[in-house]
Amino acid sequence: MCKSVTIIAIGLGLAAAPLALASPPIFQPGAPGGAARTLTPEQSIEMAQTGHSAADARFMQHMIVHHGQAVAMGELIADRTTNAEIALMGERIARSQASEIEMMRAWLEHRGLSTRMSHDTDMPGSMPEHGSHALASGMNHASHDAPSDTPVMPGMLSPAQMAQLEAARGTDFDSLYLTGMIHHHQSAINMVTALLAGSGNGMDPQLSEFLSAVIADQAAEISRMRGLLADL
Repeated sequence: MCKSVTIIAIGLGLAAAPLALASPPIFQPGAPGGAARTLTPEQSIEMAQTGHSAADARFMQHMIVHHGQAVAMGELIADRTTNAEIALMGERIARSQASEIEMMRAWLEHRGLSTRMSHDTDMPGSMPEHGSHALASGMNHASHDAPSDTPVMPGMLSPAQMAQLEAARGTDFDSLYLTGMIHHHQSAINMVTALLAGSGNGMDPQLSEFLSAVIADQAAEISRMRGLLADL
């Protein structure tokens, strides 16, 4: 009787062993719209220990500059529009991006990295240079060779466009601000998409959380701004 119970117990233990050793699959999110891939536990541990990549650091350095222009655009709103919805959205964007700039600076400084953007404007994910000239109608452009028509980096507004925004008032300002900020937000999303397309990028937990926030928050704001633009 005891021997039978022992054999049954051993048999059950052997049958249950594979179940006890099984672990849930680990997924690495892909770029927005892309498929995730399954990682082994060993790959997951290796990635967790990797830290940041050179592309991660370059992304943060460029995004500080990119966000800085969005804050500057927001600072123009107060005495240039009578549209309360645009004023509220612009203030919210400026505040959130100013806060993110501080986070990005701290992220870089904590890792002993420079907070300054390199002169290399070939930032993965930034819009092609002609993208700064592809805004919706309403933004006039000078000669493509003029320094005032060249943005600091692809995906940003040029000095000429910023001057035009600063000089505008009322509905003209509203249209230029919304058009420019939609372009600005979309280029940030493109930068995130391209960063995540590179192997080993975006693995740092804090950076990963930030990238997800950029995609979600700025996509939602683009949708809202398109609605405000259509109502002008």
